[in-house]
Amino acid sequence: MSRINTNVQSLIAQRVLGQNNKNLNTALERLSTGLRINRGKDDPAGLIASENLKAEITSLNSAVSNAERADQVVNIAEGGLQEVSGLLEELQGLLVSSANTAGLSQAEKEANQDQIDSILGTIDRLASSTNFQGIKLLNGNFDYTTTNVATGVDDFAINGAKFDGTSQDVDVVITTSAQQGTLYLSFGGTQIDFSAGSTFTLEVSGSLGSRELSFTSGTSLADVAASINTFTDVTGVEATVSGNGISIQSENYGNREFVSVKTGGDATLNGTGIGVFNTDADDTATADASSITTFANATNPVRDDGQNVDGTINGIAAVGDGTTLSVNTDFLNVSLTLSTTTSDTINALEVGGNTAFTINGGGADFQLGSTVSIGDKVSIGVGDVATRKLGTSALGFLDELGSGQAFNVVDGNNLNTAQKIVDEAIEQVSTTRGRLGAFQKNVVGATIRSLGVAVENSAAANSVIVDADFASETASLTRNQILSQAAQNTLALANQQPQAALSLLG
Repeated sequence: MSRINTNVQSLIAQRVLGQNNKNLNTALERLSTGLRINRGKDDPAGLIASENLKAEITSLNSAVSNAERADQVVNIAEGGLQEVSGLLEELQGLLVSSANTAGLSQAEKEANQDQIDSILGTIDRLASSTNFQGIKLLNGNFDYTTTNVATGVDDFAINGAKFDGTSQDVDVVITTSAQQGTLYLSFGGTQIDFSAGSTFTLEVSGSLGSRELSFTSGTSLADVAASINTFTDVTGVEATVSGNGISIQSENYGNREFVSVKTGGDATLNGTGIGVFNTDADDTATADASSITTFANATNPVRDDGQNVDGTINGIAAVGDGTTLSVNTDFLNVSLTLSTTTSDTINALEVGGNTAFTINGGGADFQLGSTVSIGDKVSIGVGDVATRKLGTSALGFLDELGSGQAFNVVDGNNLNTAQKIVDEAIEQVSTTRGRLGAFQKNVVGATIRSLGVAVENSAAANSVIVDADFASETASLTRNQILSQAAQNTLALANQQPQAALSLLG
């Protein structure tokens, strides 16, 4: 080489040395931080993916915290409801004790009433005091608010509802009405008439049990119906005089209800016989002609079954149980009991228009997903468990068992109804506990497990993108250290070469 002004070999050595030093610094940085991507230029696409994954991981961890918080809230509500359940069971025992009038003094009745009043007061206190960080849980604070309740809706319960906007209409379409089991006994007059024989028996059965009754010729239909109604609490059926016969029907609606009538004795009755209840064109009560069984042939039971209501709620096929329709989806969980009215041929259900009621808000909302959306939100309703709310409008409410109220045990006249109210209250509280338990187990528990797996998988995906491979980076460090040293030595040699030109100057 005879040129000294431009040392090309030195320039090459400097460039390679700079590259080796840069690679060496990169390896040192990755080994010291543990990250393959420390800035955008390291991997632009990888950086974008990593930032999205880190945001998702943060959201998932927050969702796990929300789910754990929801579990704690439900635990506190469950604790309060458990105490209410125990008090209701004690109340049930006091009612049974108080019904033993022949062996109970007035002082004992009053003592029982004092206990009942204390229980009712404690239930109200628990309803108003059970709270989580000052938020009341059992006083209706987490119940749903409604408006525009249709006239045909007797009772309803909203267990869960989530929707966009400010309100949600609950639209009901009835496709099949609920019916009672109903039979018509056509005697052809206002009393029982025998053309022969001396005894006539009726075995009347319903969903609760059966009774056999005996009648003589000349017994009025009104007396026959009164005899049947004496045992309504035992049989579950009731009778009314209708035209020249008696209509016997189940006390309640639904396919679990029925009426069965069987005849016996040696009497030969005048009259048409037993058939499914019907009315003719001028509203005269009769038996459906196609279903009539003569009294003589009714030695085998003649039976008619009830029918559940059927229909849809917000376009979803609903489950019917007697006069109650219900749906349970992730967006809407409601049940409603529809009122009944007697029509010409059946006991039909009526709803004022299609909208049963409108949900305006309320409920306990829990964000159990990583995105703030209706799909990742879970909503559950917890009703008021105060005594004025436990029970039904048809039977009465629990506070009516208090002193001076209609169902008190001192001078109340209907402890049977009082017990039914307590039974209904126990069912309502236990149903609420069951719903909350299912929410904890199947929603919160499953969500926590699912979110935990999602966090693990997202973290693993992010690690693949951004974390440094120490084995690879250590090898790169060693390689670049050697190359850097070689480049330095090469640079020294390149810088010595121009000095050879001095030999040409002699």
